[in-house]
Amino acid sequence: MRSNIKYKISMTNYPVDKGFIRLVTSLGEQSQTVELNSRQEVAIGRDPSCQIILDSLIYSGVSRRHAAVCPLAEAGSWKICDLKSANGTYVNNQRISGCQILQPGDRIVLGQNIAELVFEVQGTSPPTQASAPRTTGSVSLTQLLPIISTGPSLIAKAYLVPAIVTVVFVVSMFATIGNFVAFALLLAAYLSGAAFYFVYQLCGKYKPWWLLLAAALLTILMIVSPVLHAFIIVFRDFLPGDVASLPSNANFFSNLITHFFGAGLLEELLKALPVFAAYFLGLLLSYPWRQRIGVCEPLDSILLGSASAVGFTLIETLGQYVPGIVIEVTRQSGKGFGQLAGLQLLIPRVLGSVAGHMAYSGYFGYFIGLSVLRPKKRWRILLIGYLSASMLHALWNSSRVLGSWVLALVGALSYAFLAAAILKARELSPTRSHNFATRIKS
Repeated sequence: MRSNIKYKISMTNYPVDKGFIRLVTSLGEQSQTVELNSRQEVAIGRDPSCQIILDSLIYSGVSRRHAAVCPLAEAGSWKICDLKSANGTYVNNQRISGCQILQPGDRIVLGQNIAELVFEVQGTSPPTQASAPRTTGSVSLTQLLPIISTGPSLIAKAYLVPAIVTVVFVVSMFATIGNFVAFALLLAAYLSGAAFYFVYQLCGKYKPWWLLLAAALLTILMIVSPVLHAFIIVFRDFLPGDVASLPSNANFFSNLITHFFGAGLLEELLKALPVFAAYFLGLLLSYPWRQRIGVCEPLDSILLGSASAVGFTLIETLGQYVPGIVIEVTRQSGKGFGQLAGLQLLIPRVLGSVAGHMAYSGYFGYFIGLSVLRPKKRWRILLIGYLSASMLHALWNSSRVLGSWVLALVGALSYAFLAAAILKARELSPTRSHNFATRIKS
Protein backbone atom coordinates (compact mmCIF):
# COMPACT_ATOMS: atom_id res chain seq x y z
CA MET A 1 0.00 0.00 0.00
CA ARG A 2 1.36 3.40 -0.98
CA SER A 3 1.86 5.65 2.01
CA ASN A 4 0.95 9.34 2.16
CA ILE A 5 4.40 10.17 3.52
CA LYS A 6 7.87 9.17 2.40
CA TYR A 7 11.06 9.69 4.37
CA LYS A 8 14.78 9.47 3.81
CA ILE A 9 16.57 10.24 7.06
CA SER A 10 19.88 8.91 8.28
CA MET A 11 19.25 6.80 11.39
CA THR A 12 22.59 7.05 13.22
CA ASN A 13 24.09 8.65 16.35
CA TYR A 14 20.91 9.43 18.23
CA PRO A 15 21.09 11.30 21.54
CA VAL A 16 19.61 10.09 24.78
CA ASP A 17 16.17 11.31 23.70
CA LYS A 18 14.65 10.44 20.33
CA GLY A 19 12.44 12.85 18.42
CA PHE A 20 9.59 11.79 16.19
CA ILE A 21 7.29 13.46 13.69
CA ARG A 22 3.96 11.71 13.30
CA LEU A 23 1.70 12.50 10.34
CA VAL A 24 -1.98 12.54 11.27
CA THR A 25 -4.55 11.58 8.62
CA SER A 26 -7.63 13.59 7.77
CA LEU A 27 -9.59 11.43 10.22
CA GLY A 28 -7.24 12.19 13.08
CA GLU A 29 -5.68 8.73 12.95
CA GLN A 30 -1.96 7.95 12.99
CA SER A 31 -0.57 7.34 9.53
CA GLN A 32 3.20 6.98 9.96
CA THR A 33 5.89 8.01 12.42
CA VAL A 34 9.30 9.26 11.30
CA GLU A 35 12.28 9.31 13.65
CA LEU A 36 14.32 12.53 13.65
CA ASN A 37 18.10 12.77 13.51
CA SER A 38 19.95 14.94 16.02
CA ARG A 39 22.47 16.03 13.37
CA GLN A 40 20.32 16.54 10.31
CA GLU A 41 17.77 19.14 9.32
CA VAL A 42 14.55 17.54 8.12
CA ALA A 43 12.68 19.40 5.38
CA ILE A 44 8.96 18.79 4.92
CA GLY A 45 7.09 19.41 1.69
CA ARG A 46 6.06 18.07 -1.71
CA ASP A 47 9.49 18.39 -3.31
CA PRO A 48 11.33 15.07 -3.83
CA SER A 49 14.42 16.66 -2.26
CA CYS A 50 12.65 16.95 1.12
CA GLN A 51 13.36 14.40 3.82
CA ILE A 52 9.63 14.08 4.56
CA ILE A 53 7.75 14.07 1.27
CA LEU A 54 4.00 14.69 1.33
CA ASP A 55 1.83 13.32 -1.46
CA SER A 56 0.99 16.22 -3.79
CA LEU A 57 -2.37 14.65 -4.71
CA ILE A 58 -3.54 14.88 -1.11
CA TYR A 59 -1.60 17.85 0.24
CA SER A 60 -1.78 20.25 -2.69
CA GLY A 61 -1.91 23.20 -0.27
CA VAL A 62 1.54 22.36 1.09
CA SER A 63 4.49 24.18 -0.49
CA ARG A 64 7.22 22.26 -2.26
CA ARG A 65 9.58 23.05 0.61
CA HIS A 66 7.17 24.09 3.32
CA ALA A 67 8.96 23.77 6.68
CA ALA A 68 11.98 22.18 8.34
CA VAL A 69 12.60 20.54 11.70
CA CYS A 70 16.09 21.45 12.93
CA PRO A 71 18.02 19.93 15.88
CA LEU A 72 19.26 22.21 18.66
CA ALA A 73 22.49 22.00 20.59
CA GLU A 74 20.66 20.64 23.61
CA ALA A 75 20.16 16.90 23.32
CA GLY A 76 16.62 15.88 22.51
CA SER A 77 15.53 19.36 21.37
CA TRP A 78 14.28 20.50 17.97
CA LYS A 79 12.71 23.56 16.41
CA ILE A 80 10.30 24.00 13.51
CA CYS A 81 11.06 26.67 10.89
CA ASP A 82 8.70 27.94 8.23
CA LEU A 83 10.47 28.08 4.85
CA LYS A 84 8.48 31.07 3.54
CA SER A 85 5.56 28.82 2.64
CA ALA A 86 2.53 30.18 0.80
CA ASN A 87 -0.05 29.03 3.35
CA GLY A 88 1.96 29.26 6.55
CA THR A 89 3.03 26.89 9.34
CA TYR A 90 1.00 26.64 12.55
CA VAL A 91 2.03 25.25 15.94
CA ASN A 92 -0.90 24.57 18.27
CA ASN A 93 -3.17 26.71 16.07
CA GLN A 94 -0.78 29.71 16.15
CA ARG A 95 0.97 30.75 12.94
CA ILE A 96 4.71 31.04 13.42
CA SER A 97 7.06 33.56 11.90
CA GLY A 98 10.53 32.12 11.41
CA CYS A 99 11.30 29.35 13.91
CA GLN A 100 9.81 28.04 17.14
CA ILE A 101 11.18 25.52 19.62
CA LEU A 102 9.06 22.36 19.74
CA GLN A 103 7.67 20.84 22.90
CA PRO A 104 6.51 17.20 23.15
CA GLY A 105 2.93 16.94 21.93
CA ASP A 106 3.04 20.09 19.79
CA ARG A 107 0.70 19.85 16.81
CA ILE A 108 2.14 21.22 13.58
CA VAL A 109 -0.23 22.15 10.77
CA LEU A 110 1.06 23.01 7.31
CA GLY A 111 -1.31 25.40 5.61
CA GLN A 112 -4.83 25.88 6.90
CA ASN A 113 -5.74 22.38 8.08
CA ILE A 114 -3.97 20.88 5.05
CA ALA A 115 -1.48 18.54 6.72
CA GLU A 116 -1.17 17.89 10.44
CA LEU A 117 1.86 16.46 12.22
CA VAL A 118 2.66 15.83 15.89
CA PHE A 119 6.08 16.25 17.49
CA GLU A 120 6.93 13.59 20.09
CA VAL A 121 9.97 12.78 22.22
CA GLN A 122 10.82 9.42 23.72
CA GLY A 123 13.63 8.87 26.24
CA THR A 124 16.00 5.94 25.75
CA SER A 125 17.73 6.10 29.15
CA PRO A 126 16.83 3.46 31.83
CA PRO A 127 13.42 4.14 33.34
CA THR A 128 13.19 5.75 36.72
CA GLN A 129 12.04 3.81 39.74
CA ALA A 130 8.56 5.32 39.55
CA SER A 131 8.40 4.84 35.74
CA ALA A 132 6.23 7.94 35.60
CA PRO A 133 5.91 10.24 32.60
CA ARG A 134 7.88 13.48 32.68
CA THR A 135 5.85 16.50 33.71
CA THR A 136 6.64 20.11 34.41
CA GLY A 137 4.21 20.37 37.31
CA SER A 138 2.28 23.17 35.62
CA VAL A 139 -1.11 23.19 33.98
CA SER A 140 -1.31 24.87 30.59
CA LEU A 141 -4.21 26.86 29.19
CA THR A 142 -4.80 24.21 26.53
CA GLN A 143 -5.14 21.58 29.27
CA LEU A 144 -7.72 23.68 31.09
CA LEU A 145 -9.54 24.58 27.84
CA PRO A 146 -8.92 21.58 25.55
CA ILE A 147 -11.34 22.91 22.94
CA ILE A 148 -8.83 25.60 21.87
CA SER A 149 -6.06 23.08 21.12
CA THR A 150 -7.72 20.10 19.49
CA GLY A 151 -7.95 21.85 16.11
CA PRO A 152 -8.99 19.77 13.07
CA SER A 153 -9.13 16.60 15.18
CA LEU A 154 -12.26 17.91 16.89
CA ILE A 155 -14.07 17.92 13.56
CA ALA A 156 -12.65 14.70 12.10
CA LYS A 157 -12.03 12.46 15.08
CA ALA A 158 -14.89 13.46 17.38
CA TYR A 159 -17.63 13.35 14.68
CA LEU A 160 -18.45 16.99 15.39
CA VAL A 161 -20.29 17.60 12.12
CA PRO A 162 -22.69 14.61 12.52
CA ALA A 163 -23.34 15.72 16.10
CA ILE A 164 -24.15 19.27 14.98
CA VAL A 165 -26.45 17.96 12.25
CA THR A 166 -28.21 15.78 14.83
CA VAL A 167 -28.71 18.73 17.17
CA VAL A 168 -30.12 20.86 14.35
CA PHE A 169 -32.59 18.15 13.36
CA VAL A 170 -33.61 17.53 16.98
CA VAL A 171 -34.27 21.23 17.59
CA SER A 172 -36.18 21.45 14.31
CA MET A 173 -38.33 18.45 15.23
CA PHE A 174 -39.14 20.03 18.60
CA ALA A 175 -40.23 23.15 16.71
CA THR A 176 -42.56 21.14 14.44
CA ILE A 177 -44.38 19.16 17.14
CA GLY A 178 -48.04 19.31 16.18
CA ASN A 179 -47.28 19.67 12.48
CA PHE A 180 -47.29 16.05 11.32
CA VAL A 181 -46.15 16.69 7.75
CA ALA A 182 -43.12 18.81 8.74
CA PHE A 183 -42.18 16.44 11.57
CA ALA A 184 -42.39 13.40 9.30
CA LEU A 185 -40.30 15.13 6.63
CA LEU A 186 -37.56 16.04 9.13
CA LEU A 187 -37.55 12.58 10.68
CA ALA A 188 -37.37 10.86 7.29
CA ALA A 189 -34.56 13.17 6.11
CA TYR A 190 -32.52 12.54 9.26
CA LEU A 191 -33.00 8.76 9.26
CA SER A 192 -32.18 8.45 5.56
CA GLY A 193 -29.11 10.64 6.03
CA ALA A 194 -27.96 8.44 8.93
CA ALA A 195 -28.44 5.29 6.85
CA PHE A 196 -26.50 6.80 3.96
CA TYR A 197 -23.73 8.01 6.30
CA PHE A 198 -23.25 4.39 7.36
CA VAL A 199 -22.72 3.35 3.72
CA TYR A 200 -20.48 6.39 3.15
CA GLN A 201 -18.21 5.43 6.06
CA LEU A 202 -18.09 1.84 4.84
CA CYS A 203 -17.05 2.98 1.36
CA GLY A 204 -14.35 5.26 2.79
CA LYS A 205 -14.03 7.57 -0.21
CA TYR A 206 -14.62 11.30 -0.13
CA LYS A 207 -17.29 12.62 -2.48
CA PRO A 208 -18.64 16.19 -2.40
CA TRP A 209 -21.78 16.39 -0.27
CA TRP A 210 -23.47 18.64 -2.78
CA LEU A 211 -22.94 16.07 -5.54
CA LEU A 212 -24.53 13.33 -3.43
CA LEU A 213 -27.42 15.64 -2.59
CA ALA A 214 -27.80 16.46 -6.29
CA ALA A 215 -28.08 12.74 -7.12
CA ALA A 216 -30.91 12.36 -4.59
CA LEU A 217 -32.70 15.48 -5.81
CA LEU A 218 -32.38 14.44 -9.47
CA THR A 219 -34.08 11.14 -8.67
CA ILE A 220 -36.88 12.96 -6.88
CA LEU A 221 -37.35 15.29 -9.86
CA MET A 222 -37.54 12.35 -12.27
CA ILE A 223 -40.21 10.65 -10.15
CA VAL A 224 -42.46 13.73 -10.11
CA SER A 225 -41.86 14.43 -13.81
CA PRO A 226 -43.09 12.66 -16.98
CA VAL A 227 -39.91 10.54 -16.90
CA LEU A 228 -41.52 8.10 -14.45
CA HIS A 229 -44.63 7.84 -16.62
CA ALA A 230 -42.48 6.93 -19.61
CA PHE A 231 -40.78 4.19 -17.57
CA ILE A 232 -44.18 2.87 -16.45
CA ILE A 233 -45.38 2.64 -20.06
CA VAL A 234 -42.31 0.59 -21.05
CA PHE A 235 -41.99 -1.74 -18.07
CA ARG A 236 -45.62 -2.11 -16.92
CA ASP A 237 -47.64 -1.71 -20.11
CA PHE A 238 -45.43 -3.28 -22.79
CA LEU A 239 -43.53 -5.66 -20.47
CA PRO A 240 -45.21 -8.02 -17.95
CA GLY A 241 -44.66 -5.74 -14.96
CA ASP A 242 -48.13 -4.44 -14.10
CA VAL A 243 -47.87 -4.78 -10.31
CA ALA A 244 -51.14 -2.90 -9.78
CA SER A 245 -53.17 -5.67 -11.44
CA LEU A 246 -51.42 -8.48 -9.55
CA PRO A 247 -54.04 -10.51 -7.61
CA SER A 248 -53.72 -10.46 -3.82
CA ASN A 249 -53.62 -14.26 -3.76
CA ALA A 250 -50.94 -14.57 -6.47
CA ASN A 251 -48.23 -17.11 -5.69
CA PHE A 252 -44.56 -16.36 -5.11
CA PHE A 253 -43.41 -16.99 -8.69
CA SER A 254 -46.10 -14.78 -10.22
CA ASN A 255 -45.08 -12.04 -7.80
CA LEU A 256 -41.42 -12.54 -8.63
CA ILE A 257 -41.87 -12.26 -12.40
CA THR A 258 -44.18 -9.26 -12.21
CA HIS A 259 -42.03 -7.38 -9.70
CA PHE A 260 -38.86 -8.20 -11.66
CA PHE A 261 -40.17 -6.18 -14.62
CA GLY A 262 -42.44 -3.69 -12.89
CA ALA A 263 -40.25 -2.84 -9.88
CA GLY A 264 -36.76 -4.27 -10.32
CA LEU A 265 -35.92 -3.35 -13.91
CA LEU A 266 -37.93 -0.12 -13.80
CA GLU A 267 -36.72 1.33 -10.52
CA GLU A 268 -33.09 0.22 -10.70
CA LEU A 269 -32.65 1.81 -14.13
CA LEU A 270 -34.38 4.99 -12.95
CA LYS A 271 -32.15 5.25 -9.86
CA ALA A 272 -29.05 4.59 -11.98
CA LEU A 273 -29.65 7.58 -14.26
CA PRO A 274 -27.95 10.08 -11.88
CA VAL A 275 -24.91 7.76 -11.78
CA PHE A 276 -24.69 7.69 -15.58
CA ALA A 277 -25.20 11.46 -15.63
CA ALA A 278 -22.23 11.94 -13.28
CA TYR A 279 -20.13 9.62 -15.45
CA PHE A 280 -20.80 11.55 -18.66
CA LEU A 281 -20.38 14.88 -16.89
CA GLY A 282 -16.99 13.74 -15.63
CA LEU A 283 -15.88 13.01 -19.18
CA LEU A 284 -16.32 16.69 -19.99
CA LEU A 285 -14.19 17.84 -17.06
CA SER A 286 -10.45 17.91 -16.51
CA TYR A 287 -8.46 16.75 -13.50
CA PRO A 288 -9.14 17.04 -10.57
CA TRP A 289 -12.84 17.76 -11.16
CA ARG A 290 -13.26 14.57 -13.16
CA GLN A 291 -12.18 12.53 -10.13
CA ARG A 292 -14.36 14.53 -7.74
CA ILE A 293 -17.55 14.59 -9.76
CA GLY A 294 -17.33 11.79 -12.30
CA VAL A 295 -17.34 8.01 -12.00
CA CYS A 296 -13.79 6.69 -12.14
CA GLU A 297 -14.16 3.53 -10.03
CA PRO A 298 -16.83 1.38 -8.30
CA LEU A 299 -16.73 3.36 -5.04
CA ASP A 300 -17.84 6.49 -6.91
CA SER A 301 -20.88 4.82 -8.43
CA ILE A 302 -21.80 2.97 -5.22
CA LEU A 303 -21.98 6.28 -3.37
CA LEU A 304 -23.93 8.01 -6.13
CA GLY A 305 -26.29 5.06 -6.54
CA SER A 306 -26.94 4.92 -2.80
CA ALA A 307 -27.57 8.68 -2.72
CA SER A 308 -30.03 8.32 -5.58
CA ALA A 309 -31.77 5.57 -3.61
CA VAL A 310 -32.17 7.95 -0.68
CA GLY A 311 -34.14 10.33 -2.89
CA PHE A 312 -36.25 7.46 -4.22
CA THR A 313 -36.96 6.17 -0.69
CA LEU A 314 -38.00 9.59 0.58
CA ILE A 315 -40.40 10.37 -2.26
CA GLU A 316 -41.86 6.85 -2.25
CA THR A 317 -42.30 6.76 1.54
CA LEU A 318 -43.54 10.31 2.09
CA GLY A 319 -45.46 10.63 -1.18
CA GLN A 320 -47.12 7.22 -1.37
CA TYR A 321 -46.95 4.82 1.57
CA VAL A 322 -47.25 7.14 4.58
CA PRO A 323 -50.15 9.23 3.21
CA GLY A 324 -51.94 6.03 2.18
CA ILE A 325 -51.82 4.43 5.62
CA VAL A 326 -52.59 7.73 7.38
CA ILE A 327 -55.76 8.17 5.34
CA GLU A 328 -56.83 4.55 5.83
CA VAL A 329 -56.28 4.41 9.59
CA THR A 330 -57.71 7.91 10.10
CA ARG A 331 -60.91 6.80 8.37
CA GLN A 332 -61.18 3.81 10.70
CA SER A 333 -59.82 5.06 14.04
CA GLY A 334 -59.28 8.81 13.95
CA LYS A 335 -56.61 11.36 13.08
CA GLY A 336 -54.25 10.62 15.99
CA PHE A 337 -54.12 6.90 15.25
CA GLY A 338 -53.59 7.64 11.56
CA GLN A 339 -50.57 9.83 12.23
CA LEU A 340 -49.13 7.28 14.64
CA ALA A 341 -49.50 4.56 12.02
CA GLY A 342 -47.77 6.83 9.50
CA LEU A 343 -44.75 7.27 11.77
CA GLN A 344 -44.67 3.55 12.53
CA LEU A 345 -44.43 2.86 8.81
CA LEU A 346 -41.99 5.70 8.06
CA ILE A 347 -39.28 4.66 10.52
CA PRO A 348 -38.71 1.04 9.39
CA ARG A 349 -39.08 1.90 5.70
CA VAL A 350 -36.44 4.64 5.80
CA LEU A 351 -34.01 2.87 8.14
CA GLY A 352 -34.47 -0.37 6.23
CA SER A 353 -33.40 1.29 2.99
CA VAL A 354 -29.80 0.33 3.78
CA ALA A 355 -30.92 -3.25 3.09
CA GLY A 356 -33.44 -2.16 0.48
CA HIS A 357 -33.21 0.55 -2.15
CA MET A 358 -29.68 1.60 -1.16
CA ALA A 359 -28.56 -2.03 -1.30
CA TYR A 360 -29.94 -2.63 -4.80
CA SER A 361 -28.76 0.71 -6.22
CA GLY A 362 -25.37 0.54 -4.54
CA TYR A 363 -24.91 -3.00 -5.83
CA PHE A 364 -25.76 -1.95 -9.40
CA GLY A 365 -23.48 1.04 -8.88
CA TYR A 366 -20.59 -1.32 -8.22
CA PHE A 367 -21.01 -2.81 -11.70
CA ILE A 368 -21.27 0.63 -13.30
CA GLY A 369 -17.93 1.60 -11.75
CA LEU A 370 -16.44 -1.78 -12.62
CA SER A 371 -17.38 -1.24 -16.26
CA VAL A 372 -15.35 1.98 -16.16
CA LEU A 373 -12.30 0.06 -14.93
CA ARG A 374 -12.88 -2.79 -17.41
CA PRO A 375 -14.17 -1.02 -20.55
CA LYS A 376 -13.53 -3.99 -22.86
CA LYS A 377 -16.28 -5.96 -21.07
CA ARG A 378 -18.45 -2.96 -20.25
CA TRP A 379 -21.79 -4.15 -21.63
CA ARG A 380 -21.51 -7.63 -20.14
CA ILE A 381 -20.67 -6.15 -16.73
CA LEU A 382 -23.53 -3.65 -16.89
CA LEU A 383 -26.03 -6.32 -17.93
CA ILE A 384 -25.03 -8.65 -15.10
CA GLY A 385 -25.23 -5.83 -12.56
CA TYR A 386 -28.58 -4.56 -13.81
CA LEU A 387 -30.22 -7.98 -13.85
CA SER A 388 -28.82 -9.10 -10.49
CA ALA A 389 -29.80 -5.86 -8.72
CA SER A 390 -33.28 -6.06 -10.25
CA MET A 391 -33.65 -9.66 -9.13
CA LEU A 392 -32.66 -8.76 -5.57
CA HIS A 393 -35.28 -6.02 -5.66
CA ALA A 394 -37.96 -8.35 -7.02
CA LEU A 395 -37.05 -11.03 -4.49
CA TRP A 396 -37.66 -8.60 -1.63
CA ASN A 397 -41.02 -7.46 -3.03
CA SER A 398 -42.15 -11.05 -3.59
CA SER A 399 -40.94 -12.63 -0.35
CA ARG A 400 -43.63 -11.02 1.77
CA VAL A 401 -46.08 -13.70 0.56
CA LEU A 402 -43.82 -16.35 2.16
CA GLY A 403 -43.72 -14.76 5.62
CA SER A 404 -41.81 -12.23 7.70
CA TRP A 405 -38.85 -14.50 8.40
CA VAL A 406 -38.22 -14.98 4.66
CA LEU A 407 -38.47 -11.21 4.18
CA ALA A 408 -35.89 -10.66 6.90
CA LEU A 409 -33.60 -13.24 5.30
CA VAL A 410 -33.83 -11.54 1.91
CA GLY A 411 -33.11 -8.14 3.51
CA ALA A 412 -30.01 -9.54 5.18
CA LEU A 413 -28.97 -11.10 1.88
CA SER A 414 -29.39 -7.78 0.06
CA TYR A 415 -27.20 -5.97 2.57
CA ALA A 416 -24.62 -8.76 2.33
CA PHE A 417 -24.48 -8.24 -1.45
CA LEU A 418 -23.97 -4.49 -0.97
CA ALA A 419 -21.30 -4.96 1.72
CA ALA A 420 -19.45 -7.51 -0.41
CA ALA A 421 -19.52 -5.11 -3.37
CA ILE A 422 -18.12 -2.29 -1.21
CA LEU A 423 -15.31 -4.47 0.13
CA LYS A 424 -14.39 -5.57 -3.38
CA ALA A 425 -14.61 -1.96 -4.60
CA ARG A 426 -12.19 -0.86 -1.89
CA GLU A 427 -9.85 -3.64 -2.94
CA LEU A 428 -10.00 -2.58 -6.61
CA SER A 429 -9.84 1.14 -5.91
CA PRO A 430 -6.97 2.98 -7.66
CA THR A 431 -6.98 5.40 -4.70
CA ARG A 432 -6.95 2.68 -2.04
CA SER A 433 -4.06 4.30 -0.15
CA HIS A 434 -6.18 7.44 0.34
CA ASN A 435 -9.27 5.54 1.53
CA PHE A 436 -10.10 6.34 5.16
CA ALA A 437 -11.82 2.96 5.60
CA THR A 438 -8.76 0.95 4.47
CA ARG A 439 -5.82 2.88 5.91
CA ILE A 440 -3.72 0.77 8.24
CA LYS A 441 -2.99 2.31 11.61
CA SER A 442 0.67 2.11 12.58
